[in-house]
Amino acid sequence: MWLLDKMLRAVVRKGRLVVTDHDGTEYSYGDAAADPVRIRFTDKGAALHVAKDPRIGAGEAYMDGRLVVEPPHDIRDMVLLVMGNASSGGGMAAPNPLRRAAQWLGFKADQINLRAKASANVVHHYDLTRQFYELFLDEDRQYTMAYFKDPANSLERAQLDKLALIAAKLRLEPGQGKGLRVLDIGCGWGGLALYLNRHFGCEVLGVSLAPDQVAFANERAAAAGVADRVRFRLTDYRDVTGTFDRITSVGMIEHVGAPHLPEYFAKTHELLADDGIMLTHTIGRTRGPGSTDKWTRKYIFPGGYIPAMSELVSACETTGWEVADIEVLRYHYAHTLAEWYRRTCQHEADITALYDARLFRMWQFYLAGAEQSFRHGSMVNFHIQSVKQRSAVPMTRDYIGVEAARLSALDRAPEWHLERKAAE
Repeated sequence: MWLLDKMLRAVVRKGRLVVTDHDGTEYSYGDAAADPVRIRFTDKGAALHVAKDPRIGAGEAYMDGRLVVEPPHDIRDMVLLVMGNASSGGGMAAPNPLRRAAQWLGFKADQINLRAKASANVVHHYDLTRQFYELFLDEDRQYTMAYFKDPANSLERAQLDKLALIAAKLRLEPGQGKGLRVLDIGCGWGGLALYLNRHFGCEVLGVSLAPDQVAFANERAAAAGVADRVRFRLTDYRDVTGTFDRITSVGMIEHVGAPHLPEYFAKTHELLADDGIMLTHTIGRTRGPGSTDKWTRKYIFPGGYIPAMSELVSACETTGWEVADIEVLRYHYAHTLAEWYRRTCQHEADITALYDARLFRMWQFYLAGAEQSFRHGSMVNFHIQSVKQRSAVPMTRDYIGVEAARLSALDRAPEWHLERKAAE
């Protein structure tokens, strides 16, 4: 415990953390007057496992039941407390040079996302059961940042407002869309494609490497009676052919891998009509290029990488694109993840029955860690609107707000989760 004790004394300044080791010895950190978050180690080696490499050790110890957070607090409280302190200047001890080099080499190797590996990486995360995602996502199954015009809005309202904002940046107009073809790369469960067809009548092709997502999205299109206009295909975006008037990519480029960003932008440039518009919605890092932590690569997103703006814009510039508009969306994902976490915890028994307690705790740790990255760390969301011809969009961006407001007013947010909770 001596090594972890030394680290925590250097990190925790605000708030209070109380740690009970396996032998009952208690250690306290931070402000003695604050409400304490209490954690307990259940075996002799747990504290050392965390201290040797906190970036992966804490998550593994929690998943395996070796680190327990005492009620009334939970793992989210612990993560936000410790990482909030670290982000404000305390800092976590860096791994030794050899370990740091090994981790960097592992990250670089993990970024080579050839077709077979890319498919396996996506299946690893997205082919959990439909029932699992239904427990914490909104009814439309939007598994990307919601757009909270007001933090008090429901997740359902915020996800509809996100779709409205994306559609507005595509500069589609009522009646015009029936003659347009849209490509949705990384289409998820089909919500955006169906939204664009519903409001504009456009033809949409969604592509994904997640078999169950594609199957479910096609079922949704058939149920809506638009399967002739909205299609979903299990294929790599690199194998798509044809020409499209609009291209959307929402939460997909994080799976491309840093070495493949120029390939991604070159391929999408090839697929877009000369007067077309592409909208890329991605998580982004604000402090320059970096690497994906080992725990996330191992358990959540193998092959994943959060790009910096410099990497995205550089790839655009070298592949023929002109960037028409950039928006940085800062706290929206923090609010989204907090709500996903709340709903996940609400359905602990259901998730444990579907899988086991270890996966439930893994998902808790993932959501809490991701939230702190957007609340206290260097993660934001980027919207990059790119064109081949600068005349494809108006002189000012006023049209975005006007159209987004019009679209938001058309849809009532389905408060299905409140109705279900009342029924339970």
